[in-house]
Amino acid sequence: MSLETARRVLRIEAAAIEDLLKRLDKSFERAVDLLFNCKGRVAVTGMGKSGLIGRKIAATFSSTGTPSFFLHPAEALHGDLGMLTRDDVVLALSYGGETEEIVALLPTLKRLEVAILTMTGQPRSALAAASAVVLDVSVKEEACSLNLAPTASTTAALAMGDALAVSLLDRRGFDTADFAALHPSGRLGKKLMRVEALMHSGDAMPRVAPGARMPDIIYEMSKKGLGMTTVVANDGRLMGIITDGDLRRLMQSRGGETIGLTAEQAMSRGPITVGPRELASTALSRMEQRKITSVVVVDAKEQVVGVLHLHDLWTLELY
Repeated sequence: MSLETARRVLRIEAAAIEDLLKRLDKSFERAVDLLFNCKGRVAVTGMGKSGLIGRKIAATFSSTGTPSFFLHPAEALHGDLGMLTRDDVVLALSYGGETEEIVALLPTLKRLEVAILTMTGQPRSALAAASAVVLDVSVKEEACSLNLAPTASTTAALAMGDALAVSLLDRRGFDTADFAALHPSGRLGKKLMRVEALMHSGDAMPRVAPGARMPDIIYEMSKKGLGMTTVVANDGRLMGIITDGDLRRLMQSRGGETIGLTAEQAMSRGPITVGPRELASTALSRMEQRKITSVVVVDAKEQVVGVLHLHDLWTLELY
């Protein structure tokens, strides 16, 4: 019985979104234009379940490059209207289009000359009539067995909000770097961290000159604790690397002769490198594919700037 109910709910809500696709027209383009040209912020407002959906839409806007905030209509009537300026746009959510608290805001919004974009299931309502742009998010039925609780209608409104946010994101040219700047913490922030934020650089980076002798090489590797060292030329270019594995193989093949080798004689040439601005998740994938535990970080001029170790990436829980 529960599975049948669940399937019915999902079918109804999926159909509600499919119906939105059929109704997309120039009104949506005008809505995107209105929001894109907004010189202030987008104030999203709605009561009850529409208000909860509005909060999510406002959060999505803000995290994708469209400054936004949620304005509770009842609180707005008691002073929060002072948060609005003429440069703002109000996105109002009201399925019936007659929500008392929102309709009561209309005279003040008109006086402030604030443009209104409305998402409603009643395109001929009072709220729609006062709006610069109206998006029809009506549904044939709610998924609620009583056809009363907002279910399919809130799903449709949320989906339309996402469509607006992503359209604005694309129009602004909002890219991964912009997204990372707005998500410095949490799982998303970790996935978008750059190599330069995690690499061992400066005195923490293992580094020897090509003429360094084996005792100095071993000391540097032990001191820095990364199981490897870079071999760097006088001009800062990477010549190669020496790893714990390289030393073991040398000892097996050359025995006591190993202690007399220089870094240039012992190093592996052509190591894997990454740029400091690459995503940490990309670097992790490359290291796992090549079955290596560290990569050297070089800049655009091929200058060595750091070393990134696998353990530094594992702690980020990038999976």
